[in-house]
Amino acid sequence: MITSTSNKQVRRIAALQKKARLRRAEGVFLAEGIKMISQANPDWIRRIYVSENFWSCSENRLFVEQLQKNHLDISVEVAADHVFEAMSDTVTPQGIMCEVSCPHYELSPLLEKAEIPRLIILENIQDPGNLGTIMRAGEAAGMDGVILSQTCVDIYNPKTVRSTMGSIYRLPFLYVDSLSQTIAWLQKRQIPVYAAAPAGVCMYDEPDYSAGCAFLVGNEANGLTEEAIRAANVTISIPMEGEIESLNAGVAASVLMYESYRQVRAYRAKCGG
Repeated sequence: MITSTSNKQVRRIAALQKKARLRRAEGVFLAEGIKMISQANPDWIRRIYVSENFWSCSENRLFVEQLQKNHLDISVEVAADHVFEAMSDTVTPQGIMCEVSCPHYELSPLLEKAEIPRLIILENIQDPGNLGTIMRAGEAAGMDGVILSQTCVDIYNPKTVRSTMGSIYRLPFLYVDSLSQTIAWLQKRQIPVYAAAPAGVCMYDEPDYSAGCAFLVGNEANGLTEEAIRAANVTISIPMEGEIESLNAGVAASVLMYESYRQVRAYRAKCGG
C-alpha cells in the first residue's frame, strides 16, 4: 500500500492531473470513478489506483479483479485514503482512478468510415466544460469526429474528461496545426464548412446538411477569427430573442449538430434507410 504523499507515483499522478505537457509526453490521461473506468476500452487501461476504503468493499474489489482477469497486464495500486485524496482532482474522490493510453486518430480514415460525414471544428475553445459538453453532444448527435485547433484547451484536462461522460472514449478527435488547411482539405472532398457567426448570411437551419457538413465554432469570448471565417463556405447564425448577445459555445455547437442530425434522420427516413 502507498502510504505517503511523497511517494514517487503519487507525485507523478498529481503532475499528470495538472500538466498537459506531461500527459502528451507520456501518452496517458487519467479517468476517475467506476463509471468512467467501466466505459474505457480495457486495452487502453495501463494501471488502476484505488483508495484503501474503496478496496475494502468486496463489490469494488470484484470489479477491479474482473478487469485484471480479462486483461492481465493491468496492474493495481492501493493507496491510503489521504494519499488517494492527494492524487485525485475531485473534491470528493470516488476512490478509483486509472491511467488511460491516449488514442490517436487520423482524419482521412475517419471520413472513409462515415456514410454521411459530419464534423465539428473548434477554434480556440478554452473552457474544459465546454469542450466536454461538445464531445458529449457530438456523440449523441451522431457526429463523426471533432477537429481542434492547437490553441484549444487540452482534451485530456481532468475536467474535460469528466464532462465528456465517456464520450472521449468513443468520439474520434484530433488536433491540427492549421485550421485553414484542414478546412480546404475537407472542401476538396465535397464537405462544406459552415462558420457560426453573429452576422451569418443565413440562419443555421436553412442550409442542407443531409449530404455531409462541418461546423466551425470559435472562442467563448471572441468567436471565430477572421481567417477562419474567410476559409468557411458559408457563415450561419442562430437566432436569439431577448437581450442575449451570444450562446455558450457548448450550447451553440449542440444546436448546430442536432440540426444536422435532424436533417440526416429525415433524409434516411425518406430513403427508407
